[in-house]
Amino acid sequence: MISSRRAHVVGLGLIGASVARALSRAGWTVTGEDLDPTVQRDALVQGVITDNTAHPDTELGVVATPAGAVVDVARRLLDSLSPSAIVTDVAGVKETIAHELDHHRMVPGHPMAGSERRGLAGSRADMFEGATWVLTPTSSTDPVAYTRVHQVIRELGAHVVGLDAADHDRLVALASHVPHLVAGALMNEATQTAREDAVLLQLAAGGFRDMTRIAAGDPLMWPDVLLENRRAVTRTLDDLIERLTTLRHVVADQDRTTLEDSLRSASEARRHLPGRAINADHLAYLRVDIADRPGALATITTLASDLVVNIFDIEIAHHVEGSSGTLLLAVDARVTDGFVEALQLRGFVVGRDR
Repeated sequence: MISSRRAHVVGLGLIGASVARALSRAGWTVTGEDLDPTVQRDALVQGVITDNTAHPDTELGVVATPAGAVVDVARRLLDSLSPSAIVTDVAGVKETIAHELDHHRMVPGHPMAGSERRGLAGSRADMFEGATWVLTPTSSTDPVAYTRVHQVIRELGAHVVGLDAADHDRLVALASHVPHLVAGALMNEATQTAREDAVLLQLAAGGFRDMTRIAAGDPLMWPDVLLENRRAVTRTLDDLIERLTTLRHVVADQDRTTLEDSLRSASEARRHLPGRAINADHLAYLRVDIADRPGALATITTLASDLVVNIFDIEIAHHVEGSSGTLLLAVDARVTDGFVEALQLRGFVVGRDR
């Protein structure tokens, strides 16, 4: 049975094909395309997509190309799909995309998910379950478009975080991009040493394997991401080099106290990393009046992220284009008071259902 909800995915690599599979599992009819005709054919044969051409009633376009191609592909979709269709992307760098695609139907995004497996063969329908999926609305993003993309992502099992595009790039440099470079550097160093001491790689225990696992990722995908985000990546590398230099001196000077303090703080921080599971219990429901002014939606979603407030669900009511509307937010009741106060300080009128 063909669903009335239709999506079109451009780029059927690991993430794009996983999005297609996840949407299909959620009841969407998914078409798609890829520059590689073999990948495109295999996606059809495997049932990842139903056709290579977008249906006239397609309501969601997903751009899953390398970061450097996103702007051109997204513009094509915005022009070719129906005037009500919404477009999002999955690129790991957001500032340039958000700046060049400041369109009311464009909702830039980035799922923080992946695998050491590559391409269509590594794609999975459950890739995004429990993962964090960042959205970076701009001052032009239509609240209706944002809420629709938010709801789709929640259907795929992901937790949505709203961030400013520049903040996203700065933070993922440390959380994702630099770790990939560090894993690769450590793996290359070990490989170089193993040329003289072959037994080294047999000594690679769990810690080494865990730390270098991401080095097995697609080497053709990462250069685009790293170079596009080069300013944030180089700043983060400089900070990390400084920290490693300090640790080198600590070890060389046999400064046991400082070494223990460093290892203890790292151990405590690692144990307190947020879990991937989303606790949907004890939600509070807020109504936030949102005027038709640039950046209002972005202010609310990024404020929630700054305060570590999970917006579990989001809807918009009483919205007519060109007028005000009401955002209906489901948030963790334990942090609601601070969030409401912060919204009110910024001039928003907030009602509370529970």
